[in-house]
Amino acid sequence: MSVFAHLVSLFAGALQPVFAASATAAAIVLFTLCVKLALHPLTRAAVRGEKTRARLAPRVAELRRKHSRNPERLRSALADLYAEEKSSPLAGCLPMLVQLPVFFVMYRLFTASEIGGEANELLDHRLLAAPLGGRWADALGDGGPFGPQGLVYLALFALTAAVATWTYARARRTARDAPQLVAPAAPAGRSGDTGAVPGAQAVAGMARMLPLLSFGTLLTAAVVPLAAGLYVVTSTAWTAAERAWLTR
Repeated sequence: MSVFAHLVSLFAGALQPVFAASATAAAIVLFTLCVKLALHPLTRAAVRGEKTRARLAPRVAELRRKHSRNPERLRSALADLYAEEKSSPLAGCLPMLVQLPVFFVMYRLFTASEIGGEANELLDHRLLAAPLGGRWADALGDGGPFGPQGLVYLALFALTAAVATWTYARARRTARDAPQLVAPAAPAGRSGDTGAVPGAQAVAGMARMLPLLSFGTLLTAAVVPLAAGLYVVTSTAWTAAERAWLTR
């Protein structure tokens, strides 16, 4: 983590002639973008895996319906299907899991008061009137929501809300197809067969709820230090744009 902090400090030094007192805030945004760019190949792999699962979903649903009373036969049929497609049910999941340690280190970098036993100097700097180590509650107590600090947070919240709304709208469009993918209708004339896939309703319900999680970033930005809020909004904005491009 101290290596990351050193890199952010180097970026801040390079950006200082342009951004002056807000150079560290700009460095956090630039550093976050560099990390996301470095992780882009993993994201591409994850999206490829998601597309494969979506393409195979009708065939998987049919196998689940066909072998719903024979779990062993179902496992064998699914294994054969993914082997035929040279894929895996976990395709797309593992790349995202690999990124989790990086996300954790980045979050800690912008929230920890100490790094390697030393004070986290990144949090001593400011974005305009707001200290990077401060929180929205501090801004409310020093000038209120429309004070010098409060206006910085309002701008951050507006950007976060815009990204969350766009992400929500795109996720809702995707979620509309989820019930058809997991629970296709049964073929006509097949007696005693409802066509329902076990667990389909639960999956469909989760698909409808997941888009709402995009607004969790708004709550996060309201309670974490401003430095972490900058990281969150930069990361989510990049992710939204990146996924829109990869799934176009």
